[in-house]
Amino acid sequence: MEKLTIFGIGPKIGRIALPWLAVAIVLSIVYPDVFAWWRPQSLVLLIPGIILMALGVALWFASGKQMVQAVKETKLLTKGPFGLCRNPLYSAIILFVVPGLSLVMNSWLILTTCPVAYLVFRQCIKEECIQLEKIFGDEYKKYCSETPEFFPVNIKKWFGK
Repeated sequence: MEKLTIFGIGPKIGRIALPWLAVAIVLSIVYPDVFAWWRPQSLVLLIPGIILMALGVALWFASGKQMVQAVKETKLLTKGPFGLCRNPLYSAIILFVVPGLSLVMNSWLILTTCPVAYLVFRQCIKEECIQLEKIFGDEYKKYCSETPEFFPVNIKKWFGK
């Protein structure tokens, strides 16, 4: 049986998204007036930013904890954060932590990391899906048909499709 890895495609996303994020942060610090959402910094941005980051970190930790155990046991995760979407570790960072950081740092440039990371995710996730299908077969196919890939909202259920 093929062995699962704990990191998945995370390092591939990080190789592109982290340098992008680092440059965005530096530019936002050096040129705050150019990239600011709002001048001066406001609680209107700070409070939602902190809430988004807290939600994202909580989702990331909960997902990571489950993932470590599942990899040890070669078990398909379908409950908890993995019941919301198939990739909650990546979703937590791209949908919550980075947008929250963008608000906390009052920089729209930081938010550009999200589409960059999502595009890399879309390109790389295929190989992870192939590996999971090889390991878990029909169980994984059923899970895929019932659970959104990235966004923790099942839009198909909303529209009855």
